[in-house]
Amino acid sequence: MKTTGNRRCGPSAVSLAVLAVGLDGTVLSVALPTLSKALHATESDLQWFTSIYLLVLAASMLPAGLLGDRYGHKKVLLISLGFFGLGRRRRGTRRRWRVHGGRVLMGMAGAGVIVMAIAALTVLFSKAERPKAVGVWSAANFLSLPLGPILGGWLLTHYWWGWVFLINVPVAVIGLIAGATLIPSRVSSVALASTFSAC
Repeated sequence: MKTTGNRRCGPSAVSLAVLAVGLDGTVLSVALPTLSKALHATESDLQWFTSIYLLVLAASMLPAGLLGDRYGHKKVLLISLGFFGLGRRRRGTRRRWRVHGGRVLMGMAGAGVIVMAIAALTVLFSKAERPKAVGVWSAANFLSLPLGPILGGWLLTHYWWGWVFLINVPVAVIGLIAGATLIPSRVSSVALASTFSAC
């Protein structure tokens, strides 16, 4: 049963989660020169810092959907958000291999967040309301594109470079709390498939 509170606040929880994932795809674009010096990174390292996250994110979407169908979409969403924040924490380090590992972990977790966020919208909204909800989800994705470099540049100018990696931890924590509170426990796989078809 959909409640008014869930319909109003649910998109905020979903948008926070999606925004956290989207920011990570662009926030490093202005930080590469700083990372090169701080981590003694090669050109290959810098390329993988930016590419490995998106590659793993894309490759993990289908497995994430299968896990959601089997174990529950809300559970997979919350676990994914938890690992997303953990991956951020691992990346505030001076060791390149740990940065790569954190990027891989965050790519897998980010796929779970994106796929499960779409599934949550099918429960929070009726078929007639769903286009607006998907529009909010899309707007969060779009907002992350310019916001990532802006935040990254501001942090590099005023604070320690490691905050470029850690900035999404508070967003992930807030999204985790909001998701646990506002998103229903069960999301039907049939509704998830219909939403993907609509998109």
